[in-house]
Amino acid sequence: MQDYLLYIIASIAAYLFGSIPWALVIGKTFYKTDVREHGSGNLGGTNAGRVLGVKAGAFVIALDILKSFIIVSILSFYNPTLAILCGMFASIGHCFPIFANFKGGKAVATNAGYILAISLFINHNLLIQGGIPVAIFLIVFVSFKMVSLASIVGLSAAAIISWTQPNVIAAVGITVLSAFSIYRHRANIVRIINKEESKVGFLSK
Repeated sequence: MQDYLLYIIASIAAYLFGSIPWALVIGKTFYKTDVREHGSGNLGGTNAGRVLGVKAGAFVIALDILKSFIIVSILSFYNPTLAILCGMFASIGHCFPIFANFKGGKAVATNAGYILAISLFINHNLLIQGGIPVAIFLIVFVSFKMVSLASIVGLSAAAIISWTQPNVIAAVGITVLSAFSIYRHRANIVRIINKEESKVGFLSK
């Protein structure tokens, strides 16, 4: 019974930590701007970068990565299964933040932190589990200049690679989160197909 209670409390705490809307916090605190009212209205690093500038976008992405990375890395030393589960709840919190009317981002950065932490502290294979998806993301990003396309391809690669690793629970977690993040990109997928998707400005010049 105590184990169940621990899982419930830890999952709630992870969700609340993941719910911190850094794009909103940084936008309002330092730029007096609500990023939800501009661009795509998304509370993620890409929209923050478009609305607030590259530096702000980079900070948001870094902080969103740390949401799940911190949780998984700390809990992995105590209970790897709990770490995997709580990392998932951090990502859910990012997508449906209680502190921002349950309207958050698409969790690409948060999922990246989740995958990197699992590769480092659970599967102990940063080069394959973490490095290959990141390399694929960068290649697609530079080639096509679209964050959405690079995210979709990178997350797909991470999900596939996760099944070559020893921890099946981690593979399930990575696959579920990647699939959900890709699903949240469905409007982007339509725009990509119709060749209407926005490209990153400084790369498309």
